[in-house]
Amino acid sequence: MTIHSRFCDKIFHFSVKISNFTIVDTLLLIISLILALLGIAGCMAPVLPGPPLNYAAVALLYFFSDKYGLRISDSYMIIWFAVTVLVTVLDYVVPSFLTRLTGGSSAGGKGALAGMFVGIFLLPPLGMIMGAFLGAMLAELLISGRSLQDSLFAAFGSFLGFILGTGMKLIVSVMLTIKLIMVVI
Repeated sequence: MTIHSRFCDKIFHFSVKISNFTIVDTLLLIISLILALLGIAGCMAPVLPGPPLNYAAVALLYFFSDKYGLRISDSYMIIWFAVTVLVTVLDYVVPSFLTRLTGGSSAGGKGALAGMFVGIFLLPPLGMIMGAFLGAMLAELLISGRSLQDSLFAAFGSFLGFILGTGMKLIVSVMLTIKLIMVVI
């Protein structure tokens, strides 16, 4: 079997699967895809909860998976629910923990968040990372009255926490989105 014929078989299988969908099913599929995209964007933007949106996208397909023979098991949903909750909680704990571990104050954490918001608009997406670092450093310098060296060290902790939190969310969101795409195709 050639690559072309395997590709055509996949497309035919996909079109048969789609042709059996009702309007409501198609709407749920579109909503799932939108939620998945918003979830990935939510990993970068602190306003949107990334992994929970991606989990919701897969959960929508799960509810009508039996009707069309889509491949989502109960155990998959339970495991990924736990992973989603864990990553969401860790996203709040890790940056604060690393900021405190490196000698930062709550002002540094708030400064990192403010800097990230400013950076989003000035130079996305790199500005978000630089803004978090600069915001934490300036807050430590100006509000907490720390020395430049202490402020840089605390800003590094805040920056590292932000990167780890974003990385965890992005990995989970991408894995859930891949599952969503694999189920549909």
